Amino acid sequence: MASTPARTALDLTADLPVPDLADFYRDLHRHPELSLREHRTAGKLADRLRDTGFETTEGVGGTGVVGRLRNGDGPTVLLRADMDALPVTETTGLPYASATDGVMHACGHDLHVTWLAGAARALAAGRETWRGTLLVVGQPAEETGRGAARMVADGLYQRFGRPDVLLGQHATPGPAGLYPHVPGLIVSASTDIDIMVHGRGGHGSRPEATVDPVVTAAYLVTRLQTVVSREVAAGESAVLTVGRIEAGTRHNIIPAEARIALNLRTQSEQVRQRMVAAVRRITHGECLAAGCPREPEVTVGDTFPMTVNDAVTDAAVAAVHGEVFGADTVFDPGPAMGSEDFPELALGTIPYSYWFVTTTPAEVWEQAPGDTLPEKLAAVPSNHSPRFAPDLSTIAPGVRTLASGALALLSVA
Repeated sequence: MASTPARTALDLTADLPVPDLADFYRDLHRHPELSLREHRTAGKLADRLRDTGFETTEGVGGTGVVGRLRNGDGPTVLLRADMDALPVTETTGLPYASATDGVMHACGHDLHVTWLAGAARALAAGRETWRGTLLVVGQPAEETGRGAARMVADGLYQRFGRPDVLLGQHATPGPAGLYPHVPGLIVSASTDIDIMVHGRGGHGSRPEATVDPVVTAAYLVTRLQTVVSREVAAGESAVLTVGRIEAGTRHNIIPAEARIALNLRTQSEQVRQRMVAAVRRITHGECLAAGCPREPEVTVGDTFPMTVNDAVTDAAVAAVHGEVFGADTVFDPGPAMGSEDFPELALGTIPYSYWFVTTTPAEVWEQAPGDTLPEKLAAVPSNHSPRFAPDLSTIAPGVRTLASGALALLSVA
């Protein structure tokens, strides 16, 4: 009887060099690099891919890495990990905490690279069990939403072949040992908007001689909160966050301008367009009411698409994960409000499966206040937190999720 993908994955990863992978992870965590500056990280990943027999190319889309392993006739499966860190000051207190001031792997991308390197090694070592082509991609600049598109624009598929299917995964809070899958929309679209309010500056003792952009900006921050509560239907999911407001230089100077940066999270294009239009309308209205001397500037910036799994592909991957880890570890949590540029690799036509791997250490989860899953999730460090610290025990399972997912879609030897 032929071995199943689950059985094969367990066999291939039975002797994973976990201590070596843990050291690799600690090294990546200690040396985080911001978007499009991932030179060291890319080099470390490329070295490992070369050592395991992959044709390896660096500098794709800036700092991207591509490894290709041809192994006979069969489908081409792309495995992707993002590599960039965040401008966050780490406060985990870990012995391998970031050595770079103000930069941290606060979203688990160091763990993603470790998983990818481990899966590539296992699949290369067990190539007698499968047929096809593996494309292993270390992607830069996921946090800015630009990395995947840059790699595609740099000829990713023209140079290395167009894949038949894409696989990706992400570390997330939750008791370590769960593998959430959604056979459809799993993470939301994200849209950044920058607003410049133009006033007329002057002395703080003579506000009547000015048009104060700080007051207008304050009205905007408050008024924009009604976009979701009053302009989006109750059955739709949406979030509007004002992430930054900047104005002024001294206590007694009324500035000439104020800047606001906000972010939208949406789960349909119709809602996204409605919210962008509302932001423009409200901004122009508040500036008109304040008597601003110039029209405000509303600039739509970085945009992440919705991540929508192909149901058939995701079902196949979720099934093998259930076989490897147990059926009770795989469940559908519904779509999250996070965002990803992973779909840019799909070009609108390539099917993909994208899932989560929970990584909160058991002791952290158990000590978190609350009795329900939502209460504990709100209490443990989340992605982008300066305290985000995945459990090292998830290194081997994260390798197995990628390896087993690939084996479920490659041809059996």
